[in-house]
Amino acid sequence: MTDTLRRQWARVRSGALVIACSDGRLQEATDAFLADELGLTEYDRLYMPGGGGALAASGRDFLRAQQLRRECHYLVELHHVDRVLLLFHGPSTDGPADATCADYRRKLSGASAAVIRARQVRDASELMERRDEWAGPAAVSAYWCEVGPTLRITFRAMEPG
Repeated sequence: MTDTLRRQWARVRSGALVIACSDGRLQEATDAFLADELGLTEYDRLYMPGGGGALAASGRDFLRAQQLRRECHYLVELHHVDRVLLLFHGPSTDGPADATCADYRRKLSGASAAVIRARQVRDASELMERRDEWAGPAAVSAYWCEVGPTLRITFRAMEPG
């Protein structure tokens, strides 16, 4: 261990919580999107397989989703979060199949990328409808991270429902 990397600890929290997939191939692009497009450079992170979709009880993960929603609600209260961002990811219609979220591939075994994407949209919509249960008073928005055929990553707001 060295002590050459030093940062100043901030007493004040940013008020934002980002819930994203733990897929490391997306992390640099996610950080850039949050900073460049949304102006977020400091934020709390809840990164896990499935990202925002891990909070949804789709597939067969009812207990996991319930526990993660409790954890999220706890963080929102404890850290005084006023903004939650849900991130989902997968390939564009002509993008590489292996960009499909592995957690959704596990939950929806054998489903095509298109079926999984439709489920992600449905999950985002259901999470938005029930946001008081897991996000309390925080504002919630959902974003789609898409990998195209040239492996270019783009982000756009999801339109749940």
